[in-house]
Amino acid sequence: MSRLRVAVLTGGRSSEHEVAIASARSVLESLDPDRYETVPIEIGRDGRWALEPGSLRELTNGSSVAATLPVPVSRSQPATLGGVDVVFPVLHGPFGEDGTVQGLLELAGIPYVGAGVAASALCMDKDLMKSVLRDRGIPVTRNVVLRPGGALENPFGYPVFVKPARLGSSVGITKARTRDELEEGVALAFRHDEKVLVEEFVDGVEVEVGILGNVEPVASLPGEIVAHADWYDYGAKYDEGGMELVVPPRLPSDVIEQVQDLSVRAFVATECEGMARVDCFVRPDGEVLINELNTIPGFTATSVYAKLFEASGVPYTRLLDRLIELALERHRRRAGLEF
Repeated sequence: MSRLRVAVLTGGRSSEHEVAIASARSVLESLDPDRYETVPIEIGRDGRWALEPGSLRELTNGSSVAATLPVPVSRSQPATLGGVDVVFPVLHGPFGEDGTVQGLLELAGIPYVGAGVAASALCMDKDLMKSVLRDRGIPVTRNVVLRPGGALENPFGYPVFVKPARLGSSVGITKARTRDELEEGVALAFRHDEKVLVEEFVDGVEVEVGILGNVEPVASLPGEIVAHADWYDYGAKYDEGGMELVVPPRLPSDVIEQVQDLSVRAFVATECEGMARVDCFVRPDGEVLINELNTIPGFTATSVYAKLFEASGVPYTRLLDRLIELALERHRRRAGLEF
């Protein structure tokens, strides 16, 4: 049986470039070489694509690059995305997790891991995502939207969270406790996006769930996030010892089941496929609220998504296999459609 040629696409133009690189290294190191031939592809912060055989470390240090989109990079190595069997996007934030790269892969007719164009774009915009979930009767955290030049609104009191609507990894987010901090947080968020959310502070347990599947998605065991800081900021997410993941969470079994059920419902309502990490809050009275869906979560072997499935009996290497299988299954399924 011939090996599948898997392109691991990473980097990207967003501020989460380095986080994506770390995840991609882990994926490349863990894909079974007996089953897969891997092709690392890095998109630089300047938008240029690097495409040639070799380790991601070598590509990061600079080698052959394409000026913009994936085109032949040299006469000796005329490789393109069309020469692979499946693409594994490991990209975070704008220009990668938001449907843009997914649209390119759809145009090229190449199978790829994870959510499609519409689901990627929808889940990247936290405000639009919550609108869809509310319409499906799924409880979500409350927010208001601010636009450049508009009035400063905060109907929730303090503290409150301020965040760019279409970014991740806690970049550009502020926990504001006063009017002055709110104004500063809004100014910071507007540096990253033209759409800013002021979001209610939920006094409760932060819980995350991994979802895996296409037509019949399944939920992992949930995990309770215990940040060793005032809130789950960038440092808590990525610094050594910044947080503790408690699996299963210290919640009643019926509440855990509700978290899993609502997370699967949110995954289906937003038309996600492949994978997502669903971030929830559980209030002291047991009410569960959906806060975000991440269609390309952090993907090192020690990232929350991988840890949750490891605790659920799906080891990291099997998780990678399953995601590739789901990408190929969707591609075969959609190939039968008439356009």
